[in-house]
Amino acid sequence: MTVLTSTLSTTDDGFTAARAAMDAKLEELGREFDTLRQGGGEKALARHRKRGKMPPRERIEKLVDRDTPFLELCPFAGWGTRFQVGASIVGGIGTISGVECMIVANDPTVRGGTSNPWTMRKTLRLKEIAYENRLPLVSLVESGGADLPTQKEVFIPGGANFRGLAEFSKAGIPTVAVVFGNATAGGAYGPGMSDHIVMIDQRSKVFLGGPPLVKAATGEISDDESLGGAQMHARVSGLADHFAQDEDDAIRLCRDVVARLNVAKAGPRPDGVVEPRYAEEELLGIVPEDLKVPFDPREIIARVVDDSDFDEFKPLYGSSLVTGWARIHGYPVGILANAQGVLFSEEAQKATQFIQIANRQNTPLLFVHNTTGYMVGAEYEQGGIIKHGSMMIHAVSSSTVPHLSLLVGASYGAGHYGMCGRAFNPRFLYAWPSAKSAVMGAEQLADVVTSVAKASAADRGIPFDDEANDARRLAIEEQIDAESMPLFLSGQIYDDGVIDPRDTRTVLGLSLSAIATTAIESDRSYGIFRM
Repeated sequence: MTVLTSTLSTTDDGFTAARAAMDAKLEELGREFDTLRQGGGEKALARHRKRGKMPPRERIEKLVDRDTPFLELCPFAGWGTRFQVGASIVGGIGTISGVECMIVANDPTVRGGTSNPWTMRKTLRLKEIAYENRLPLVSLVESGGADLPTQKEVFIPGGANFRGLAEFSKAGIPTVAVVFGNATAGGAYGPGMSDHIVMIDQRSKVFLGGPPLVKAATGEISDDESLGGAQMHARVSGLADHFAQDEDDAIRLCRDVVARLNVAKAGPRPDGVVEPRYAEEELLGIVPEDLKVPFDPREIIARVVDDSDFDEFKPLYGSSLVTGWARIHGYPVGILANAQGVLFSEEAQKATQFIQIANRQNTPLLFVHNTTGYMVGAEYEQGGIIKHGSMMIHAVSSSTVPHLSLLVGASYGAGHYGMCGRAFNPRFLYAWPSAKSAVMGAEQLADVVTSVAKASAADRGIPFDDEANDARRLAIEEQIDAESMPLFLSGQIYDDGVIDPRDTRTVLGLSLSAIATTAIESDRSYGIFRM
């Protein structure tokens, strides 16, 4: 039998402390979600509703199939910046008329839905996910265009949005735009380059230049409707493919359009879904608040995979990395999970072989992060840690089966790379509130910086201020600790969402389902591994 046997005690002090720390982090996360749901604030929402309009999340809720989930992605984009959290858009994966789609909705309650630099980054990430997984792209448009004070950061990279729509069309990935309000200036090309366009009577306004700009440029006096209203585009210009009476009618028409896209899944179908044998609630107490304290990742795996069934690969070799085969919501997956944090040569070689096998078998890979990096020291350098770590990173880089990454604890140094961090293009990357990611731990990094400063002063024969150095050490620790936290990293769009550990199985299942829109294939080719 390959069913995991849990040894987790939910009554011991370690579990209780870890659970309390996680609960506190989830409470903070909940407050951030409350802020997101408020959009531009109570007054902006009230004005929006007074105009007879729905906020973006309500539009999405009506659009997706009843009683189906919406997997919101990158919700905290812009956190910690001068821009509003969420970056003026709501995006994620939802099922419309039985078809999984990427849905991207402007939030007009936040500065009129205008695009700032973080809007641009988030939009491009959402489109990247849609393109890689061949998900139809549905845009719910209501935007005043670029946030003009930030145009130097928006205008030039913004062209990638329009190029992307052309690439979607070329690749045969459908695009649908529902225009709920303004789509002006360059923003008019968003609907204009979509395969299907729905416009709403007296609401949709799509034009390159509004009445004030037209008057200033040409002297012509005109109105919104004759320049870009839904009636004009439906009857005269032909830009509108479907003419809706109101928002509910537009959503109905959008659902009809998606139902006729003739999209069929080409990837694996889920088989024999069985719930785990252990409670998801127990995931809250597995990762200690102090990430230096080790924990067994099998306890996580047992509460995430189908039937808690995990066929472990090389269990007695390279024990700081757990590898094996499982299913999540019926989808086959290979799992690599850090056990004791440090990666040695044995772990690197084990991972390389496992990744090659997964590519041979066309099986997606899930990387569960809790690593401080590759081992250092004379013994390990002489033993080939550089070439073995390079081998693992090479394998991850060359692997062409879909990757998912889940950060549950530490994710430091080159270990972050070897475990398929953001720069290695996993299809999806999520973090638990307990996760931290940086070049190294805050305390270690501060030690390195201050030790180098002290050695430099000694080499130059100049006095060294130990008191000032201690203050500098503390400041560095605080800075790195703050920059290692999940919300900060999520704000930078270095992950696709900070998730409640109890939602892990659901989130991974939805992600694997999206991945299965296209066939799982590997070219099974690699470069030269240094032996």
